[in-house]
Amino acid sequence: MKFDKWKILWGVALILLSTFFYFTHYLIFRDPHHILIFMVGDIAFVFIEVLLVTIIIHELLSYRDKKERLYKLNMIIGVFFSEIGTELLKLFSEFDQNSEKMRETLSSCMDWYGEQFQTAFKACKNYEYNIDIDKKDVKELKELLIDKRHFLVTLLQNPTLLEHGTFSNLLWAVFHLTEELAYRTDVKDLKDADYEHIASDMERAYVLLTTEWLVYMKHLNGNYPFLFSLAMRRNPFDPNASPEIE
Repeated sequence: MKFDKWKILWGVALILLSTFFYFTHYLIFRDPHHILIFMVGDIAFVFIEVLLVTIIIHELLSYRDKKERLYKLNMIIGVFFSEIGTELLKLFSEFDQNSEKMRETLSSCMDWYGEQFQTAFKACKNYEYNIDIDKKDVKELKELLIDKRHFLVTLLQNPTLLEHGTFSNLLWAVFHLTEELAYRTDVKDLKDADYEHIASDMERAYVLLTTEWLVYMKHLNGNYPFLFSLAMRRNPFDPNASPEIE
């Protein structure tokens, strides 16, 4: 363990100061019994002080700090879905050959509660994602990602995201897909190997994005019903979704 020189000097200085005042007390009162009583009492209280300060108070402050970071993180995730996430998820589902099964599972979560969200998580985990890159024009996906490229870079630079590994993985997957499409001039005329590679990148981002969207919907449902209402009216898995209130 490496100790800084100034810490060692401060430690020695504090011990010398304590010794000096104890010695001064002895010279004035000539009462070592009294000095020992207070010394032992002070040492005994140190362990309680460690319990109160280091464990209890520290844990309370850490919990409060973690709660504030999660609040900021969920704000960032909300901005992500507003800017690109929802639209991107809608596009991915249009490339998915099994999208009807996913729509059946996730298009009606307006009235869901905790257990139903857990059921949806299990369904998504066992769902067979099947991206067919020929099912839709990739150019629309490329234009969306390139248009939001600077936004994605800004999010990746945010240190708050280090607290959320799954969302960071999602951003990297989406950004990687953006790079792959950006470096290809004509996405309509690609070799079979390129199609397979891009389809694999799309599927990776699609899986992470679907799970993260579901997590965020559960968060909104439990904490911000008004935001959840709008999110459901923009549900990317509901072909009849409309932001307008009927």
